[in-house]
Amino acid sequence: MFRNPLNKMALYSHFDYGSDSVPSIITVSAGTHQRGFYVLAGILLACRPATSQVIEYATDSASAAREFEGVGAGTGLAVEPVKPAAPVFNEDRILGVMPDYQTVRDTTHGVVPLSIKQKWTLAAKESLDPFNIATAFLTAAESQAGNQTPKYGEGWPNYGRRVAAAQLDFATQNFFSAGVMATILHQDPRYYRRGPQSTFVHRIFYSVSQLAIAHQDSGRAAFNGSGLGGMALGIAASNLYYPSVSRTGTVTAGRVLTSLLGGITGNLMSEFWPDIQQKFFHRK
Repeated sequence: MFRNPLNKMALYSHFDYGSDSVPSIITVSAGTHQRGFYVLAGILLACRPATSQVIEYATDSASAAREFEGVGAGTGLAVEPVKPAAPVFNEDRILGVMPDYQTVRDTTHGVVPLSIKQKWTLAAKESLDPFNIATAFLTAAESQAGNQTPKYGEGWPNYGRRVAAAQLDFATQNFFSAGVMATILHQDPRYYRRGPQSTFVHRIFYSVSQLAIAHQDSGRAAFNGSGLGGMALGIAASNLYYPSVSRTGTVTAGRVLTSLLGGITGNLMSEFWPDIQQKFFHRK
């Protein structure tokens, strides 16, 4: 996601925003996300919580307790459980290629908040990941084909400008969300996965709600000012490099809509991808 799913949404905001009329924006946005909708629908149908996974969550703590109780039996000594150090960021990739650094997959145990340095590291890892850079080239090519927003025109030099703009769109939203705003507001720029201990429908509503809800570093729930604020600042910053014809209110509204839809899609993928891994690839 993930309490700050909007780091992830910038990946989807590379897509075209249509012409300068609201109806066109809606049409293009729908067309742009049509393929993603079918993929997402298939993911959701395949990832209803597996009974084995629910049992695993429920018995994890009890199994660990029995194990360490047996070790200390008869010695008269208190045995402290030795927990392996968990990686700060999730290194697994959705569908094997999409980075998912910002997702906390196991929230059944306490989650240590990120330091300021780690928040900025997360922003850098997301922005510089090869998959996201490749996405900038692909979406720039799609935009170039129809001279979509940003309207730089045709030709190779303008294709280069589109690639740079797409990458900057993504990087600036990461910079402001996971870096600047998460530091100032003391918020955790990650998505805290609900997991299979909750019902399928509950998890869907939870994923969507995380666009507006964040974790403070203290663990308290709060309005997602870092995510939404970072998105707004990133879109505003694009006025520095977008041509004047692509800096209208209508285009901006289209970009906001696309980013929000991308955030929802990203959250749902982060929430349910581990279920798919377990069900079809037998990975825990």
